[in-house]
Amino acid sequence: MGGIKRSATLALGMAATLAASVAFTSPAMAASSPIEACGGGSYHVIDSKALGSYATIYLLYNGSTNCVVTWKKGSYVGNSAWVRAVVQAYGSPGVVDADYYHYYAGPVKVKAPGKCIMWGGSYGNQWWESPFEHCG
Repeated sequence: MGGIKRSATLALGMAATLAASVAFTSPAMAASSPIEACGGGSYHVIDSKALGSYATIYLLYNGSTNCVVTWKKGSYVGNSAWVRAVVQAYGSPGVVDADYYHYYAGPVKVKAPGKCIMWGGSYGNQWWESPFEHCG
């Protein structure tokens, strides 16, 4: 029984260390579209993934920087819920924005010339993350 407690304590400690090592961005401000959230017209959507009817994760690119936004949709817009956006260049730490948001999480950005990226997000207990892909 003591071994189980020690294992659980070790696992919780490792999870806390991992969580503390992830870089968080500032809270999401209101924007009218994922493109606007990423910084404007130079960004365009290169991929997306629906999280059921709750939200859509958008991967955008502007020629040098990847940007991820998890955008709430339908009747879920305006209600506070746990929303997360994440992006990571291969071989680098991930960038995460996660909190109780009314509209969207992100933008999270990474410059990854010549590298593959992992991107994803979540709404409540619905989540998705890509393998490393979109290799430049």
